[in-house]
Amino acid sequence: MQLSATQIEQFKEDGFLVVENALDDADIDPVIAAYEEHIDRRARELLAEGKITQLHEEAPFDERLALICDECMDIYPEMDIYRLRSKAAFEFLGNANLLDLVEGIVGPEITCNPVQHLRAKLPTRLTSGAVGHVAAWHQDMGVVLDESDPYFILTVWLPLTPTNLENGCLQILPRTHGKGLLEHETKSGVGTVIVDEQMPDIEPLVLEMEKGSVLLMDKQIPHRSTANQSGGIRWSMDLRYQKTGTPSGRPIYPDFVVRSRSNPDSVLTDHSEWVRLWEEALEVEAQAAREGRKFQHHRWQEAPAPH
Repeated sequence: MQLSATQIEQFKEDGFLVVENALDDADIDPVIAAYEEHIDRRARELLAEGKITQLHEEAPFDERLALICDECMDIYPEMDIYRLRSKAAFEFLGNANLLDLVEGIVGPEITCNPVQHLRAKLPTRLTSGAVGHVAAWHQDMGVVLDESDPYFILTVWLPLTPTNLENGCLQILPRTHGKGLLEHETKSGVGTVIVDEQMPDIEPLVLEMEKGSVLLMDKQIPHRSTANQSGGIRWSMDLRYQKTGTPSGRPIYPDFVVRSRSNPDSVLTDHSEWVRLWEEALEVEAQAAREGRKFQHHRWQEAPAPH
């Protein structure tokens, strides 16, 4: 699906665009299948180790992981794209239907930014309010280094299962872009958040979305997600794309070309090479940690914990 001139103009004016029915099951289901396979394999291992008492094989995708986590949380940290590194997720990052949307905003030379996540938002019964991808108000511009500030980076957010108020859908502050970076702080247990004094005084727009819909969002738009009050998992992906040759803001991690009209041979299509790049970057980071060094991923100092 190509974006129309009207849609592109709407994105520029509002700072976001929701494209309904942009992707088919054929685009998304391979990613879901890869995660279902991993969850099933790991659940069988946990059962053999005596860490869980049942496999919950009949539970649907948006419920099974939560039921397993009721007994054991071992699988949960493995869900993110860069941790599981499945071939299906890698291929989705370069999905032609998705990139057709991205090209309408970014242009024909597209790099996938390394800030790429798959979120399995846990229900509140499993989080105690501390984990589970509840994100406070922030700008995506605010969670990368300032090397990327002068350059456009497009956020692409999409649900793998329906998202709504009950399970913690995205909320945004539309038409707040174009004013640059707001001041953030990093709070323990909360993450990176816009300081109260900088928050725009407008009504949030709640974005309930169905599987197949895609949100395109300017990196300056403040957004958040709230707690998952449902019984299952809210599955989503949030990805970043930018013009090839511009800095990612996360230089330690690998970016890669996903589309190039001028140099198609530059596109990375080798899953094993992508895996190698991530393994190499994570090992560099781990080695630094062993030596007492820490790589900086964004610019804000952690706020002191309240007394």
